[in-house]
Amino acid sequence: MGRVHASSEAVAIANDSPYGLAAGIWTRSLERSMNIPRRLQAGTVWVNAYRVVSYLAPFGGVKASGIGRENGLNGIYEYLEEKSIFIKASPGIANPFALG
Repeated sequence: MGRVHASSEAVAIANDSPYGLAAGIWTRSLERSMNIPRRLQAGTVWVNAYRVVSYLAPFGGVKASGIGRENGLNGIYEYLEEKSIFIKASPGIANPFALG
């Protein structure tokens, strides 16, 4: 079994889970440390470490592990609601049925 095939099989097994909160991999390969985390369906992926957390980094799962993120800017966005406001700066009242 080649290394590429073994990596693909490991990713397929991990992604077959209905959960996706976090994953951890150990490797000496810089290429694998950049490639495999992108392919894993998990909210957090640790490479050569495990359970490292920071209030600055978003944390949350995918699939049955939930949606949304805590911590970091993404956690703050969960409490915000966007609104669109359009202001016509020139004087006069525009025709409400004309675009522009």
